[in-house]
Amino acid sequence: MLSSFDLFKVGLGPSSSHTTGPMKAALRFVEFLADQENGDAIKRLDVRLYGSLALTGAGHHTDRAILLGLSGHAPETLVPARVDAMIAQIVAQKKLNLGDRLTIDFDPQTDIRFEGQTSLPFHTNGMRFNAFDRHGDLIASRIYYSVGGGFVLDEDEAGRNAPDEMKAEAAHPFENAKELLERAEAAGLSIAQLMLENECALRPEADVLKMLDGIWRHMHECMENGIAREGLLPGKLRVRRRAADLNAKLKNRDPNPHISCERSDWVNLWAMAVNEENASGGRVVTAPTNGAAGVLPAVINYYLHFVDGADDDGVRRFLLTAAAIGGLYKRNASISGAEVGCQGEVGVACSMAAGALTAVLGGNNAQIENAAEIGMEHNLGMTCDPVGGLVQIPCIERNAFGAAMAIQAARLAMLGDGKHAISLDEVIKTMFDTGRDMSTKYKETSQGGLAVNIVEC
Repeated sequence: MLSSFDLFKVGLGPSSSHTTGPMKAALRFVEFLADQENGDAIKRLDVRLYGSLALTGAGHHTDRAILLGLSGHAPETLVPARVDAMIAQIVAQKKLNLGDRLTIDFDPQTDIRFEGQTSLPFHTNGMRFNAFDRHGDLIASRIYYSVGGGFVLDEDEAGRNAPDEMKAEAAHPFENAKELLERAEAAGLSIAQLMLENECALRPEADVLKMLDGIWRHMHECMENGIAREGLLPGKLRVRRRAADLNAKLKNRDPNPHISCERSDWVNLWAMAVNEENASGGRVVTAPTNGAAGVLPAVINYYLHFVDGADDDGVRRFLLTAAAIGGLYKRNASISGAEVGCQGEVGVACSMAAGALTAVLGGNNAQIENAAEIGMEHNLGMTCDPVGGLVQIPCIERNAFGAAMAIQAARLAMLGDGKHAISLDEVIKTMFDTGRDMSTKYKETSQGGLAVNIVEC
């Protein structure tokens, strides 16, 4: 099982697996070096990126993330506005202050290598860090994998449980959706209540609720930042931000929340605002990834604006329910676009949001599971083919569609009694099987789909 706060992490855009993960890996390597007896003898480093990290790393700012992590910065605390100046200084001086402890020569142009034709065996998002002494002898080397959603494993952890998974014994352990429903029924709990009791195995309830409020606060701030900013997103595609303009148009309309298209337009705005902010390298919450970060906040805002009786406690129940569903995908399949395509990112976010919205609309556990299944069933096979390696086209609009589909899935589930032909466990397995069968060129490599059929400007 995963804690909600393993799944919902605060980080920097544009990608949880290609930006946040590599930054955390680089920081872990710095900490690894600090524990070595000969750590002070380091004179030079090189970093090698493999597979999807190499093929789309430049567009996802993977090289910049590596520099920031090696400099001792964590994605949770780094101020996005300072990043450009930090990177510019390293590039100009060709020196790196390793973890604010040791200054070494480092030229990003030659010391970060993109090995796009090679993949490491455990996961396509692999990276190797090498440290050398003044004689050029290798004195330390470490492999890390960024496995989606900001989760990072080193070469020893690969194949075992992630290091930040829940260590305390949960009150209601479950491995799959069937067990989740059975445990909840036996205890007479909703899925959100069950997750809350599991979280309380790690920390006091007051802390859990405060942290959930903090997650929503970060999501909302990201949304507001996206709405406030205008201009072009970074990169050669010159994609124009649309959230601010759309917000102005909607505010000038005579509001009628009973018209479904009116609500849909607002949901589109909220989802796109988050992912425009993500595409610009802003601070976002993985939900379950950066590339899908707009779906859950948009659906939460839909709940708060258009559902009678919505309140802060409902937001907490939404997040707890979403985390239970997202954890099933993380445990039994994948949330990495580089491993299973965008069905593992926007598809999973849609499934999480659908189940969570059903919960706060008053649905029972069976209806929640049904909604989550519907949310994924109609995202099966979705490719990850970012144009130019940037998390912009089709990623920003795709979040709006993911949020809209989640709302429709919840509405369908609420009209039923929870009984349905395909279980959530079956659709999770199908998603993972589909991802493994999918051609590599459709899994965050920018070697297929829109990425090769659209002329880059």
